[in-house]
Amino acid sequence: MPRTATSETVSSTQLREFLQPRSRAVLVTRRADGDPQMSPVSAGIDPQGRVVIATYPQRAKVVNVRRDPRVSLCFLSDDWNDAWVQVDGTAEVVEGPDALDAFEDYYRSISGEHPDWAEYRTAMVRQGKVLLRVTIERWGPVATGGFPPELQL
Repeated sequence: MPRTATSETVSSTQLREFLQPRSRAVLVTRRADGDPQMSPVSAGIDPQGRVVIATYPQRAKVVNVRRDPRVSLCFLSDDWNDAWVQVDGTAEVVEGPDALDAFEDYYRSISGEHPDWAEYRTAMVRQGKVLLRVTIERWGPVATGGFPPELQL
């Protein structure tokens, strides 16, 4: 039997519950000319419900966010045919010593506890990483693909 598409409006609490086990997303930032720039990212959710993404400061996504903080993300499920959701918000670049606790939140939200947090923090500094932190301002429904319900036989 063909699969029926779904679209469910969710509360902010339900959105957070949906996002927490999912770390695969496509981040959309804006180039200088306003056109979209897309990046596949590993994204976590910090304790305050913000999206967190570790990256390098020279990446296009960081350059774009510094110029225009408006971003969108499409969070995908591990199963291609499973649910997804778009979130929109404002991003900030967190760097230097201010980023170290946030890096732990990022790692913990995706992979759990690290065996040596001091080693992890040192690696983030040595690699020169920065963190994109997105405050979610709006989101679409949690959706799945398939046939429109009215086409089901």
